Amino acid sequence: MDWLSKNLFNTWYNSLLTVLCVWILFQGMLGFLGWVFTEANWQVISSNWRLFWIGRYPVTQQWRIWIIFALAVALIGLSWIQSKITNQKLKERIYYFGLLPLYVGFFPIIWWLIGGGWGLTPVGTNLWNGLLLTLLMSAVSIILSFPLGVLLALGRQSKLPVLRWGCILYIEIIRGLPLIGILFIAQVMLPLVLPNEIRLDRVLRAIAGLVLFSAAYMAENVRGGLQAVPRGQAEAARSLGLNAPLVVLLIVLPQALRAVIPAIVGQFIGLFKDTSLLSLFALVELTGISRSILAQPEFLGRYAEVYLFVGLIYWVFCYSMSMASRRLEKQLDVGRR
Repeated sequence: MDWLSKNLFNTWYNSLLTVLCVWILFQGMLGFLGWVFTEANWQVISSNWRLFWIGRYPVTQQWRIWIIFALAVALIGLSWIQSKITNQKLKERIYYFGLLPLYVGFFPIIWWLIGGGWGLTPVGTNLWNGLLLTLLMSAVSIILSFPLGVLLALGRQSKLPVLRWGCILYIEIIRGLPLIGILFIAQVMLPLVLPNEIRLDRVLRAIAGLVLFSAAYMAENVRGGLQAVPRGQAEAARSLGLNAPLVVLLIVLPQALRAVIPAIVGQFIGLFKDTSLLSLFALVELTGISRSILAQPEFLGRYAEVYLFVGLIYWVFCYSMSMASRRLEKQLDVGRR
């Protein structure tokens, strides 16, 4: 009551504004709930549940997706257990000899399970649809764009003019182009300049476009962190006998990345949402499969239900990344001195 009286009802006009805002929110929520429970046709979601998640992936091969889901849950669980261990030496051993090999081999295993081959029935990328394709492209793009962005940021700080100006030109040119233009170049123009014997899959071309675009912005985020590290840190490391690569890898870069964790995660969230643009290039990810579902005769015009459900899925994953970022910041005491 004290907080309400100080912040919302401290003057007559604030009290009037508070009552007006509460009334507007109540009316809006009442209308929304009325639509949800009386007018909306949620059969469009229940009837196409499988299409939203895995699209046209063969029913007989769905067990592969369940294996991938089990592996992801197991990896997350092991990471959580490792984070709770207080013994620092044991924690490092578990990471380097247990979790790190799993991280390295996780995505090749996923790619093999989804695409087939090597003993499994091949499944073409034209059948990789829905949330499955969205998660796959965003995860691979995030993993590849991060080290490339770090290298570009370090290259921009280099004393070699050729390397420095090459990185600057790449970053500024890519940041000056819209993502839709980069994706158009990757999907339409790249096959025209490649030799006839080289034919990249359209999913790989889409990932290449996302990686090249995101790496330029990642480089600027990392460069901001590099500039935030005091010069005395590098000078002290060199005085101890460390050479330049070790100074960067062990002293400067960890502090720089720690300082820009919010910006890096924000870039990852943006990249995850940017995958929706791929529906313009006949890649049927989550947004593309939604358009296919809306073309079904029995569900024509059910845009609100479909896009509300799709928006909820995007929000869940983006909020999960944001929560993970805040937890990591808390563990590393980011922003505290």
